[in-house]
Amino acid sequence: MPSGKRLRTSRRVARGLRRRARWAAGWLRRVFWRSLQLRVVTSTMVISIAVVAVLGVFLMQQIVATTLESRERAARSEAQADRKAVLGYLKNQPDGETPKQQADMAGALQAGGDSPLGQAIVALAGRAGAVPRYSVVIRNDNRPGEFYVTTNIDPVSIPERLRADVLKKQPEEVTTYYGRLRYEGGDSRPGMILGTRLDTSGTPLDSGYEIYHLVPLDQEEKTLTSVLRMLILVGVALVLLLAAIASLVTRQVVTPVRLARQAAERLAAGRLDERLKVRGEDDLARLAASFNEMAANLALKIHQLEELSQVQRQFVSDVSHELRTPLTTVRMAADLLYDAREDFDPMAARSAELMQNQLNRFETMLADLLEISRYDAGAAELDIEPVDVRDVVLSAVADSEALAERHSTRFDLRLPGEPCMAEMDSRRIERVLRNLLFNAIEHGEGRDIIVTVGADRDAVAVAVRDHGVGLKPGEENMVFDRFWRADPSRARTIGGTGLGLAISREDAMLHGGWLQAWGSPGEGSQFRLSLPRTAGSPLRGSPLPLVPPEVEMRRTWRAHMTPVLSPATADGGRDAD
Repeated sequence: MPSGKRLRTSRRVARGLRRRARWAAGWLRRVFWRSLQLRVVTSTMVISIAVVAVLGVFLMQQIVATTLESRERAARSEAQADRKAVLGYLKNQPDGETPKQQADMAGALQAGGDSPLGQAIVALAGRAGAVPRYSVVIRNDNRPGEFYVTTNIDPVSIPERLRADVLKKQPEEVTTYYGRLRYEGGDSRPGMILGTRLDTSGTPLDSGYEIYHLVPLDQEEKTLTSVLRMLILVGVALVLLLAAIASLVTRQVVTPVRLARQAAERLAAGRLDERLKVRGEDDLARLAASFNEMAANLALKIHQLEELSQVQRQFVSDVSHELRTPLTTVRMAADLLYDAREDFDPMAARSAELMQNQLNRFETMLADLLEISRYDAGAAELDIEPVDVRDVVLSAVADSEALAERHSTRFDLRLPGEPCMAEMDSRRIERVLRNLLFNAIEHGEGRDIIVTVGADRDAVAVAVRDHGVGLKPGEENMVFDRFWRADPSRARTIGGTGLGLAISREDAMLHGGWLQAWGSPGEGSQFRLSLPRTAGSPLRGSPLPLVPPEVEMRRTWRAHMTPVLSPATADGGRDAD
């Protein structure tokens, strides 16, 4: 395989491993933060591990210190006794020896030859026992290569820094050193070395002799290793036991909380009869009782609000229907007066015209109230049929032409060249577009209104763009509220009811679509209606942007150019030389 291909393959494998690692890390993070019990158990384990580790280290240090201290005490005692015995035998005065030890030392001296130190080292070998508890090395400072040893110990086990410390101290003082003891044949053991100088005054030996006791600590090391293993096992068992206890205790608290969460979710989903079981009299029991009381009060309030809403909807519906009969009579009379207005005096003719206009507005408001009441009652239905959205837009624009001419407004239509078919109720969608066009005419300040139609594989959209006063931040959602007005002091020039955009949003939602608004002070506003091509299909996106492209482009340009321009240039001034 070529090197380049191998490199690409290895990079793909590395990327795949990184993705899997990130996914695993993200999954663990989500599980950790979503489980209170897991967090408590993990925290308990971490704290327990830290405490057990600190206590274990402290306890192990005390055990090691106690063991080595007792062994060093015994070794010092033997070293002092051996030192006195060596000096005594060098002076032919074996002080402090028992008859048996004197007999053993005499036999050893007879077998050790003529050298006084050689005879003494043989005597020390006998004192160490048949299985030597320690080794003794006597060194002559004047002759660096001259050693007297009791066993097969290698004299290189004695470090130079220990010798330097021994030479600095008085002959009676003992210096202790811990290290590795080497034996002939390459064997090595942990051990302790005790060194002191020999006071050879009054003997036939020259001054400058050192005596070292090398005590192996392999048995102590095995004992301490066993103790360490036991401490580790006990620590692990203790941490696991604490984790199990924490899990058990946490479960007793988390389980009622989890049940409360599930009950709250079911309550939020509309199951108002959901309640918790109350067990005992502790805090969790009081929490369950409080939850049940809250759920009962909430169900009562919701039931009261539903009844009030039902009464209000019924009232609006009844009033709207009851008003139709007198309105019809008034309409007939007003039409007669309006048709005969030319025979009246100017004041009466003007009154007939005003009554006709207000009746038209009243009928429109009554129709909107009836439509809203149908939506509130859930009785609104769609008459679905395949329709070309372009035809619906052209029909709505044609109905708005007369009003646009009175406000000196012109429509700029941007329609695609191919049909934009979608399943919809054309009557309702045409009403939505008329409301959007009327709103754009009223707030467009006489400037052109751009109507854009877009489509993709799954959705169609219509955007109505005006260049009027625009919307303030936060008003893009409030504009669809019933009877809401951006500026209460601003008089309506068209005479709308304040329900047009609210009904339009209900129509869009009934189709499974969106009706959204964007606006900015001084830049106008844009309303976008997005509908699925197939009735009942979910709407995942819109083929048209909510923010006009020229506004987005201008903002992007400003964002890129502002760091480049000087403050004077950004404010419209002239750059300073």
